Amino acid sequence: MQRPAIADYGTTSGGARVRQITLRNPAGMAVSFLDYAGAIIEIRVPDRTGTFGNVVLGCTNMTDYETKSPYFGALLGRYANRIAAAKFSLDGEVFHLPANNGPNTLHGGLKAGATPNFGHRLLDIIATTAQSATLRLVSADGDNGFPGTLTVTVIYTLNDDHSFRIDYTAQVEGRPTVLNLSNHSYFNLAGSGSALDHAVTIPAEYFLPTDAGQIPTGILQSVAGTPMDFRTPHQPVERIRNGYDQLVTAGGYDHCYVLDKPVGTLGPAATLRDPASGRTLAIETTEPGVQFYTGNNLTGTITGRNGDLIRSGDGIAFETQHYPDAPNQPHFPSTRLDPGQEFRSTTLWRFGTAP
Repeated sequence: MQRPAIADYGTTSGGARVRQITLRNPAGMAVSFLDYAGAIIEIRVPDRTGTFGNVVLGCTNMTDYETKSPYFGALLGRYANRIAAAKFSLDGEVFHLPANNGPNTLHGGLKAGATPNFGHRLLDIIATTAQSATLRLVSADGDNGFPGTLTVTVIYTLNDDHSFRIDYTAQVEGRPTVLNLSNHSYFNLAGSGSALDHAVTIPAEYFLPTDAGQIPTGILQSVAGTPMDFRTPHQPVERIRNGYDQLVTAGGYDHCYVLDKPVGTLGPAATLRDPASGRTLAIETTEPGVQFYTGNNLTGTITGRNGDLIRSGDGIAFETQHYPDAPNQPHFPSTRLDPGQEFRSTTLWRFGTAP
């Protein structure tokens, strides 16, 4: 059986070996990722002329992935996005989490320490083929304050049709927990420069407005008549600086959209098109929401893989997930996982070209 290319990428500050895995399909597409955070560091796809180029942002070395990376390509968990006031209750018990985003918890808690969040942890490589890899992570009871011993399995699959699939499964033992997994890749289909001129569509009639701390207020607000409406294609640059209160609060787009599809069914989440290269991306997910983020906090302090400093708007993230702060907002779709249950989620990225 064929195997992917596996090479040493470096070592963590603690001396752990980090490996880079590269999957390739017969058409020449390649996806490279690390066993550190499962971080997708490069996706090479053709433009309309057949020229291959990398379409995701990433760091140039292991030190930057540990100390500077804003989750480039990483697995997010235990809870992607924000939990208000760094706490939630489950069956009458209050669980306190690390506050790492003002008073709130972001992406599962601390980046460093004995058990950092999933975006800063080594995963085990369980199985590989030329076009797939299975990674696993065990998160102990009490990890960053979350209850239950959690086992997460992530399968990356590169298909022959230039699509890339992420399948997540998870089980918890001992106690119930809450769980929200996602991937935090930043896309730039041009390969360099700003991505704010890419055409974006998001099939969502509603989004979740947030307060000053970027916690959902609890209402579902219609996108109609606002710059949040991407039901037809728009370039973010058209409206990102128009003074709309939600864009001012977040410094750009950083909002969860309520997808127009049944929860648990694989369906459309977003599309992206670069007018210059002709590259396109269509995203499908089983999740109920997608966090649309225009890289507002990228400040030019990280050197990208093409040698340029990465700045705000240079990449766009579509984090397929359940809603932020769902453990504290019971009318949102539940993120509870009980012992004996299996969490399952799938996200598919379809790459192509257009005239």
